[in-house]
Amino acid sequence: MRGLLAIWSDIAPELETDYLHWLTREHTSERVSTDGFRAVRVFRSTMTAACRYFILYELDGPGVLDSAAYVAKLNDPTPWTRRIMARVTNFARGGGAVIAADGVGQGGIVAPIATDTIPDREIVARLAGDRIAAVRLLATDQARTAVRTQEKSLRRDDRSFAGLILIEGLDESAVARTVERLALVAPHLSAAAGAPLYRQVFGLEKRMIV
Repeated sequence: MRGLLAIWSDIAPELETDYLHWLTREHTSERVSTDGFRAVRVFRSTMTAACRYFILYELDGPGVLDSAAYVAKLNDPTPWTRRIMARVTNFARGGGAVIAADGVGQGGIVAPIATDTIPDREIVARLAGDRIAAVRLLATDQARTAVRTQEKSLRRDDRSFAGLILIEGLDESAVARTVERLALVAPHLSAAAGAPLYRQVFGLEKRMIV
């Protein structure tokens, strides 16, 4: 994976079905069909009381974030996208380059941990362990992430972050243990302590789009 785009958002429980239909029936297909986008995975928080989602796009590289093809879509949101963007809360978005990775493949349970600074790359290898498929470190390209677009203006919240540690595992307990280990080896990363887990609910690759 050369580049990733990570997005968090909350949706009210009564709007969740509309949100999921928008994601799976329109939005992700629109995005993955864009030049430079390879695939997407959608995750839901394992905290059942919260309708919180994490969306992860795989990119050819960070240059896709301000490419003409992608920005054109961001500046021409569909009616459905306009409706959803006005309703999501706690929105955070950041894309950039994968600067360190350990392991191969993907896990069905992930812990995506946004950071205020970019951690040392060596931390990735220290998190590899039993039932952990992969650990990746993303450095957010702040300039490309911050490009002003029509879609961005529709959101009430729009935050970003410096880096992202993505832990992918085979079960919740393995990922939870790794999050605890991260909090011990990197106590300066305040977001690591008690970081929520997410379970994959949908995935789409470019080859699947007819």
